[in-house]
Amino acid sequence: MPTKATASTKKPAATKAAAAPAEHVNGSKIGVVESDKRAQTRTVVVNYQSKHPKYGKYIAQRTVLQIHDEKNEARNGDIVEVAPCKPVSKTKTWRLVKIVERRSELAAALKSAKELAQ
Repeated sequence: MPTKATASTKKPAATKAAAAPAEHVNGSKIGVVESDKRAQTRTVVVNYQSKHPKYGKYIAQRTVLQIHDEKNEARNGDIVEVAPCKPVSKTKTWRLVKIVERRSELAAALKSAKELAQ
């Protein structure tokens, strides 16, 4: 005859796992800032390759995204991580997660060094 489970024999309820770190967001992409001329808006280019269905050749393609940069941190040439978000405006449905690499500072330093050499 089966016995009834008592409170002491039941397994404790599983606790929720800790949330993922803020750095990684599902659906995020890595791209390069192409334009920083507008307030709180950046144009980011995401390069990728796709395979042609018939011929099998890999084709270089790119996607241009308008992202929301609330603090105006990203500059031209920076490598950034962006994630989808609810629409901020007509064309902006992506937001800046983090700046992966600051290439704008490197470009500015090289430009000033080149000008000094002349």
